[in-house]
Amino acid sequence: MTTVAADLLPPNAGVLNAGLLGGDERRQRLAMFGLSVPALVLVALVLLVPFSWLAWLSFFDASGALSGENYARLLRPAYVNSFLSTLQVSAAVTAICILLGYPVAYLLSQLPQRVAQVLLVFIILPFWTSVLVRTYAWLVLLQREGVINTWLKQLGLISESLPLVNNLTGTIIGMVHVMLPFLILPLYSSMRAIDPVYLRAAANCGASPAQSFRQVFLPLSAPGLGAGAALTFVLCLGFYLTPALLGGGRVAMWSTQIADAVSKFANWGAASALSVALLVVTGIILWAMKWAVRRLGSSLGEG
Repeated sequence: MTTVAADLLPPNAGVLNAGLLGGDERRQRLAMFGLSVPALVLVALVLLVPFSWLAWLSFFDASGALSGENYARLLRPAYVNSFLSTLQVSAAVTAICILLGYPVAYLLSQLPQRVAQVLLVFIILPFWTSVLVRTYAWLVLLQREGVINTWLKQLGLISESLPLVNNLTGTIIGMVHVMLPFLILPLYSSMRAIDPVYLRAAANCGASPAQSFRQVFLPLSAPGLGAGAALTFVLCLGFYLTPALLGGGRVAMWSTQIADAVSKFANWGAASALSVALLVVTGIILWAMKWAVRRLGSSLGEG
């Protein structure tokens, strides 16, 4: 019967079916492209046009002449040191957020969903307050005669006020408070999606709770951890308000260099070159972090 049906088909039936399927695929691609056109236009207007404008301005010096002076200036020690300081502060804040945020996200993921949703309100609550207000609140708490130093003196733990503000310490404390929700939220979402069956299967295979966490839970939560760490690190690279206020001008961040180039020297070319360089470095770091997270997840899974 099958042989008879096959004999009744035209000899080029396979070619015709392939052509019809190819046509359907092309029409679906065109339809999907048509649906994505508004998003592409929005991305072009919001990202590509401003970036192109910055890149164009970066090739003009203070006198308006076409020059590569702005990029050559980036090799000066002051700019190199501020860039290294920006990387160090961003890495320190990201590492502290991971140390503080991972246990919190893990605890939330293990709680019943209703309880976790109530506790998530306290994680999101800082977003309801302006970053400027929160930074000034930390300024009041950390200053030499502030609340923290006053309490420590009253408890007899210190005799002199600790330098907690207008330095690197205050900057990191304030930035960690602002950035911590940005790590907890994607990490909690990733952990919540992990099926508990995997952990029970590992236990049934003889794995201890520590082994189940290290070989099963940690690799499965690596994408969320990588997304949260990348988001935190990138936001720290361009953070201006908290380092400017809590750092007291003593913490050299690249964002403060950009602001000074515009507000103090009115040099849009130098500010544009700094912005373009920061954006390029951010893209390279994001690619490196994505690669590192993939390697970390695969190595943990194999271990």
